[in-house]
Amino acid sequence: MTDRSILYQIELLPENLKQEVMDFVGYLMAKYKLEKKPHSGPVFGSAKGKYVLSDDFDAPLDDFKEYM
Repeated sequence: MTDRSILYQIELLPENLKQEVMDFVGYLMAKYKLEKKPHSGPVFGSAKGKYVLSDDFDAPLDDFKEYM
């Protein structure tokens, strides 16, 4: 059984049964002392302060004056 087939089957369930699936998954994780995998993607706001935009960032460019 692949992850995709599991997700597909869960998508077919009504919302109340999806909640039961989530509860059961939580039960299994607690029973077998499994931990959630850390999120491997970027965290919102993690690049704050790394990039600086100029004050005139939204100003029209000189190269496009003939089109305006």
